[in-house]
Amino acid sequence: MTDQPPEERPGISAAIITHEGRVLMVRRRVQEGQLSWQFPAGEIEAGESPEQAAVREAHEETGLTVAPVKFLGARVHPKTHRTMSYTACSVVAGTARVADEEELAELAWCTRAEIPRYVPYGLFEAVQAYLDEALASY
Repeated sequence: MTDQPPEERPGISAAIITHEGRVLMVRRRVQEGQLSWQFPAGEIEAGESPEQAAVREAHEETGLTVAPVKFLGARVHPKTHRTMSYTACSVVAGTARVADEEELAELAWCTRAEIPRYVPYGLFEAVQAYLDEALASY
């Protein structure tokens, strides 16, 4: 599937999981260009909505059961050129851990101030606006 041009590959759905004033970031075992730390994410499967894919990927990668709170938007990612969808999620159950050891090396719960250390090139504007609001009182 990796031989397909970006526009023919399935879209990617990311889960923006906030809990107790922090957002969950994961570090991939294999870096995608400059991308090392990112949000739990993966390809949208046939018949899935971006929100459903975000929930599934969050569980597969981190062991967390999450619920979609708000669809934040979509864009073509400037680094990977893949169509990305972003869904804000809340934790329903579980404790975050590296559940998919083939894909993930580690994870971290980050405060709003720590995000630039993990993602130095900045976040999608809609995601940044959501995190500014969701993490403001912490």
